[in-house]
Amino acid sequence: MKTVRRLLYRDILWSVAFVAIAFLSLFFFIDFVDELDEVGREGYTLWHAAARTLLALPGHFYELFPITVLIGAIYAMARLAQSSEFTILRTAGLGPGRALWLLAIPGLVFALLTFVVGDYVSPFAERKAVLVKAGLRGGIALGLSGAWLKDRRQAGTDQERSISVNVAAANSSGELRGIRIFEFDRDGRLRTRIEAAKAQVGGDGTWHLLAARLTEWPTPEAARLGTGLLAQDLAQTDWRSTLDAGVVAAALLPVQTMTTLDLWRYSSHLSDQDQAAQRHEIQFWKKALYPLACVVMMGLALPFAYMHARTGGVSFKVFGGIMLGISFMLLNNVAGHLGLLRQWTPWMVAAAPSALYLLLSMAAFGWLVRYR
Repeated sequence: MKTVRRLLYRDILWSVAFVAIAFLSLFFFIDFVDELDEVGREGYTLWHAAARTLLALPGHFYELFPITVLIGAIYAMARLAQSSEFTILRTAGLGPGRALWLLAIPGLVFALLTFVVGDYVSPFAERKAVLVKAGLRGGIALGLSGAWLKDRRQAGTDQERSISVNVAAANSSGELRGIRIFEFDRDGRLRTRIEAAKAQVGGDGTWHLLAARLTEWPTPEAARLGTGLLAQDLAQTDWRSTLDAGVVAAALLPVQTMTTLDLWRYSSHLSDQDQAAQRHEIQFWKKALYPLACVVMMGLALPFAYMHARTGGVSFKVFGGIMLGISFMLLNNVAGHLGLLRQWTPWMVAAAPSALYLLLSMAAFGWLVRYR
């Protein structure tokens, strides 16, 4: 059995590595050509284009690796079937159950690799790529209206305040600019407004505001007693909230820069603030379950080893694997959009494509074992 494992794993590993290098080389070339349009603008050079293109590779690896595993495994299994080596292994006692278990082990290893790249390497690289462009453009693009965040806090025993925070821009060092904080009471009346030129957000949710202007409106009862509007300028002040650095980064940066834990924290924050969290919940479950697609792809590749050599050459089977991989990616993306549109259960939306293709692979595998 040790010899069988060495034979299978060596062929699968080299095939998957070859396909991965081919895909990454292709996407590096495409991305680099796209980046050339930016060269010469705002100090953007060829070195910046090459750096951003290289930083995008971990994200491409994460997205394409299940397809890479499928194509590489199909190529390896089809070659074994074409040379009758797999037929010899079956004759020597390699049953269907043992064959499934043998392919499940590298599938789990590939799943672990996908998780590490998707949860650690890719978010770090995507964040660096955003900061490279932000450093040249003077800040992170947040649109014309900036970014909005929501928060709640208790101002007294029974006085809950709802807070809306607007951030106009952010630079590559994490400093926020153009901050406006609006605090409303439970009746929807504006009670406090804070405007600040700059801010730094701490890990505990403390905002260090610079060049701030604080405006407080009196309650209707206090206004009837003659209390007026209070306005004061502060060189610096601290404002405490539940919007810590992680939540702010999740709101300002693209979703590709978020890890699984970041997505869970941010979706929980949105739910606590009664905001729409469906999109980030779906992204959380997709990111959590996506590595397991590698195991499903190994299951899809196994039936190709049971096909007779006369049913088509290796190239025909590899082409079929490419079509299967593309259809899986399309279904995975369409499921996410449909789940968001129809408000379906997030974990079911994320698990449906992999579960469907796992059933498809097992059905094909069972039919080939029984009738071929």
